[in-house]
Parts: sequence; C-alpha cells; structure tokens
Amino acid sequence: MWVIFYFILFSGGAFLAYQAYQQYQKTELLLDKGIRTKATVIQLIPYRSDDGTTYAPVFEFKDTQQQVHSFESSIKSSPAPYKVGEKVKVVYDSKDKTNVKTISFWGLYRWSVILSMVAAPLIVLGGSYLWYIYF
Repeated sequence: MWVIFYFILFSGGAFLAYQAYQQYQKTELLLDKGIRTKATVIQLIPYRSDDGTTYAPVFEFKDTQQQVHSFESSIKSSPAPYKVGEKVKVVYDSKDKTNVKTISFWGLYRWSVILSMVAAPLIVLGGSYLWYIYF
C-alpha cells in the first residue's frame, strides 16, 4: 500500500519537474525569438487582503508597428516594485502580443522556480522510498 503512495509522490514530482522544464523552455524561446523593448509603468493597481495591500504594476509598450499595448503584471508585492513612469525592459512574442514578460529573474523564471521547489521534495521522498524498497 505504501508503495503506491510513494509512487504517486514520485510521479507527481516528476510531472511537476517536467512542467517546470516546459516553462523554462517557453521562456528561453521567448527570449530567443521575442522582441525586446521598454515598457512604461502607467499605473499601480492596489489589491487589498487581510495581510495588507499589495500592488500590481500595469505596463504599456509599443510594438514594432507603433501600436500601444498594455498588460498587468501577475506579480503583486508590497511595497510596489516600480514607480509610475518608470521604464522597464520587457520581451514579447511578435505573433502573440499578450505573451509579455518583464526581463527580470522573477519575471522570467518564477513558474520554473516554483514548480521545481514543489517537485524536488516529492521526487526525493518518493524516489528514496522506491529506491530503498527495490534496490
């Protein structure tokens, strides 16, 4: 019975590690094929919760055809990470203008890091038990 449990742990960890790798590959492809430009912070949207207020910046940038696009960052923090009017480097997909990322470690690799952090203990726990039982 425990073998099934640890196999599920190991399998879940392997799946999350694969997803982390996929996110990393998508980011690397965006950096390789995407268009880099500067965006301007046009607004800070406050989000209130029991823990306090966090802020999500809204960026605006022009594509190669000089059309203006805006996007809200999914990263919220307190204090606000940027000031209104601040310029930030971004990269976007020329075919899908909604695929935009800020050029910073957390802006580019947050999902790869988060998924890897969850996957690692699952792989170690499940894999160690399975290794112990079968080898």
